[in-house]
Amino acid sequence: MAGGVAFGASLVTQRLRAEPALSEDGFYKQPWFVDSFLELADDLQAAAKSGKRFAIMWELRGCPYCRETHLVNFARPDIEDYVKSNFDILQLNIIGARKVTDFDGAEVSEKALAAKYGIRFTPTVQFFPEKPESFSGKQPDKREVARAAGYLRPDDFLAMFRFVREKEYELKSFRDYVRAMRS
Repeated sequence: MAGGVAFGASLVTQRLRAEPALSEDGFYKQPWFVDSFLELADDLQAAAKSGKRFAIMWELRGCPYCRETHLVNFARPDIEDYVKSNFDILQLNIIGARKVTDFDGAEVSEKALAAKYGIRFTPTVQFFPEKPESFSGKQPDKREVARAAGYLRPDDFLAMFRFVREKEYELKSFRDYVRAMRS
């Protein structure tokens, strides 16, 4: 009986966390991802008002590395807590048909937006400046402050989010940032 009580007590002390859900469209969704009207300027401003940074996570149905990002990277409490506390993430489908209003006011499909920004791999996370004025008039490829193209192992994934949150991109490349962390 004592073993059962100890087991029950350990379950009570474990941190409760929401699991990603596999939705009908075949995408894993974190319950804390942005629920958006797909107007990027509004999403960026909402993130800034809440003291967060805005990022877009591009995915593809059936992508094994997208699945890994949700079930491995975001499953780590330190990663989930850091990202959830510091970022608003909008999930988009690299070949999707939903209409998105880009920062420049152009309304295009997710697929056309991915092409406009040169998104070629999934998952890809795009990180944007804190204020839309900072990239007003810039070409799409110059609007983001950082990009994680493809799957990153959990430690590097967390490092990328810290790199952006701490504005280290103003001082060095992500590669140099990680190298400095490890030395």
